[in-house]
Amino acid sequence: MKAAALLLVLALIAPPPAAVVAFVAPAAGRASQRWLSPSTSSTASSSRSSHPPPRRRAPASSRRTTSPPSLARPVRTGGASSSSLAASSASESVEGDSCDVLVLGSGPAGRAIATLLAASPAAASNASPLDVVVADANYDRRWIPNYGAWEDEWESIRDLFGSFGHPLGPGCVDRLWKVTDCFFGGSFDTPVDQRTRLDRPYVRVDRDGLRRTLSPRDEVDVEGDGEGEANYRVLRADHVSKAAAANIFSPAGTMAHDESGTAAVLRSKDGTEARVRAKLIVDCTGHETRLVLKDDRAKSIPPGYQIAYGALVTVDESSVPDASVVGPYDKEAMTLFDYRTDHFVPGSDEESRAERGPTFMYAMPLGGNKIFFEETSLVARPALSFRECKERCATRLEHLGIKVTGIEEEEYCYIPMGGPLPARDQRIVGLGGACAMVHPSTGYHLCRALMGAGAAAKVLREELSLPDKEWNPDRAAARAYDAIWSPSNVAQRNFAVFGGEFLMKQNVEGLRGFFDGFFKLPLPMWGGFLAGWPGLPNNEEHETWWKRLVYGLTFVSKLPPKVALDMFGSIVAYSITEGVPLPQSVTPLLGLPDGYEYKEKPKNVGDVAAKAEARAMIGESTVEDVIPVDFEEKVLV
Repeated sequence: MKAAALLLVLALIAPPPAAVVAFVAPAAGRASQRWLSPSTSSTASSSRSSHPPPRRRAPASSRRTTSPPSLARPVRTGGASSSSLAASSASESVEGDSCDVLVLGSGPAGRAIATLLAASPAAASNASPLDVVVADANYDRRWIPNYGAWEDEWESIRDLFGSFGHPLGPGCVDRLWKVTDCFFGGSFDTPVDQRTRLDRPYVRVDRDGLRRTLSPRDEVDVEGDGEGEANYRVLRADHVSKAAAANIFSPAGTMAHDESGTAAVLRSKDGTEARVRAKLIVDCTGHETRLVLKDDRAKSIPPGYQIAYGALVTVDESSVPDASVVGPYDKEAMTLFDYRTDHFVPGSDEESRAERGPTFMYAMPLGGNKIFFEETSLVARPALSFRECKERCATRLEHLGIKVTGIEEEEYCYIPMGGPLPARDQRIVGLGGACAMVHPSTGYHLCRALMGAGAAAKVLREELSLPDKEWNPDRAAARAYDAIWSPSNVAQRNFAVFGGEFLMKQNVEGLRGFFDGFFKLPLPMWGGFLAGWPGLPNNEEHETWWKRLVYGLTFVSKLPPKVALDMFGSIVAYSITEGVPLPQSVTPLLGLPDGYEYKEKPKNVGDVAAKAEARAMIGESTVEDVIPVDFEEKVLV
């Protein structure tokens, strides 16, 4: 798929749990009219989510009665400033606070890098703890997506956080499946009911447990080991700026850089504003960031979109002969892909649309008669309709004889994939979706974002530990970007971008053939492609042009001839229309893409020796005693 066939494999895993953006309707007991019969509606209405929402904190204004409304409450910071941001009225702007790092956004990426930056330095280090502030007006909002990950990838994330002295406890995972199933039948003489079983464990990340683990103690109700141990401070407010050009923001004065840091205006939901000064800002506000500019100097393809409708449901098992399965789905396996279309009426418009714009079922049995179903469009441009996904989900379950008796949650996942990388030479550091870190052909994001947070935190801690006179925010930002998007990682991403483009043009037959061949590869090969990020297991199988070339050629050999021929044609066409990125990712002839390494700006001082000579000669002259401005000593120094 990459470098010929390598990239195709990208499409393979686009599980919704890796969703970057999701909107959930916590429909406690509200079942779909199509799924829920009148006789069960009253029971469904009393059902509760299996994940109790985190404790709701009272607004700042109601928590404090003896002082003005507070936007930020200090928490344990190891000696960091404990001043609060306060305003006497909602319309008044006040000077607020200062910190080492201001993190915008409180999703997994934001809380992860804040936790790692604020972690206590090693005992042998002379460095002081960093003062980190997380700013988000929606800080108390529960995380929405159902995150899933391969078990070995999650263990690598646990190792990373443990190396920073902030281990992720077992409470961050609430379900483990020892095997993973896929269904690609219906094309290329593969029986419709044939199952592909992968001997690779998969986990469901407990979003509430992870959220508590990446939060300060007085912001959550601690339920397990390792929770509430983060040392950052919280500010319930958002920035109000938009990048107008590199390092220039509007409205004027709402965000401004100087030689030692950045001042930003933040606003809470009640309109209270505060100005916070930070040495550096990290933007974790998602794909549609208003602060991190995209690179418009390099040719890039617009993003594709993964769209999914998901529902956490209870199913009726009163008359099923085998309670170890839900329809065709084994309760002891996570079903990653079900690309079958036999649930549509042959020759119908619905079947025709599903063949042209395929979707697959993703299923997570959660214990008893609870299961999370998600009908997913892997990647498309333009995006597939959410309503289409929901209708297909209902049609599939009805065909499989799965009777839904209650819906506890509905999830709407929207994941931009691919698109341009961040522009170079900008002071604000992007992370997660704001830094285009989603896998361009699978939609995986969580483990990539957490691993990237570790790489960025490492270099930022090094930079922020320097004496003030050596601090250079431009160098720190460039090093953070280069730690995330090194030249070799950009080359690997370029390979995956082609994969996303190939997958977008496939009908359901092509996708079945693609994935069936993909999983016939050795696990390190397909596992490395799905990881696609330095530090994750098996990624070493894709980190060099040679490894990617071998992967691509091996992958093509596993594909049905029709799909393999299409891939070869797509490689040629893509290389002609898009130029260097794909050939560069699978050959040594074109070097590596540009990185984000810091380059000292040359000082505009001209020829100092020539000017010094002129100054000396003027001093010796008997007819000229006026030193030109350009030759004055203050300029030469």
